[in-house]
Amino acid sequence: PIAVATSLSTVIMTGLSSARSHYKLDNLDKRIITYCAFGIAIGATLGAQFASSISGVILQRIFAVLVILIALQMVFGSRKASQHTIGKGGLGGIGVGTGFICALMGIGGGALIVPALMWFQVNIRKAIGCAAFSGIIVAIFGTLNFVIMGWKNPDLPEWSLGYVYLPATFGIIATSMLTAPIGAKLGQKLDTAKLKKVFAAFLVLVSIRMIIGID
Repeated sequence: PIAVATSLSTVIMTGLSSARSHYKLDNLDKRIITYCAFGIAIGATLGAQFASSISGVILQRIFAVLVILIALQMVFGSRKASQHTIGKGGLGGIGVGTGFICALMGIGGGALIVPALMWFQVNIRKAIGCAAFSGIIVAIFGTLNFVIMGWKNPDLPEWSLGYVYLPATFGIIATSMLTAPIGAKLGQKLDTAKLKKVFAAFLVLVSIRMIIGID
């Protein structure tokens, strides 16, 4: 829970930076982000509370399985769009599901939101912009609930704010702000299809390591 909560807390700053860039590029569709964000706020709250209420071992197993599923989707996921556009209820539903899973895993949610929106014929740039903005909502509501749920826990390390371990939060934010531009530039030069497969393989290895490492 500490790792998940701390990871979410770092997404707030990175999400703000990303969303700001997409706003300048006119990639934020107000209709999409409004209804998605509403659902995400609910889902992230439920996901954080669920993650805080179960044992660390169970959470680790759930996390490992979800990471493998995301990796498989990245490699084998269909790129075909459905024949239907999406309405307010559908956007809210995507938000709730995405928010729950992201708060449970401590991630921003781009790997989930983008393919879901593209399936319903949302332009890829708008889908990515929505994912960037939605990451902020996931991070804020998820982090806040992890702080509340862990507030009176006596077993947490020093310098913790609930389940959020502040030294790691500030350290990751500080270094990621320096290295993210480098990664973005490299990402523009590399073959994205191969990069996606390499990243998916890395996720599977991490998941296997987590499953094997469970006591």
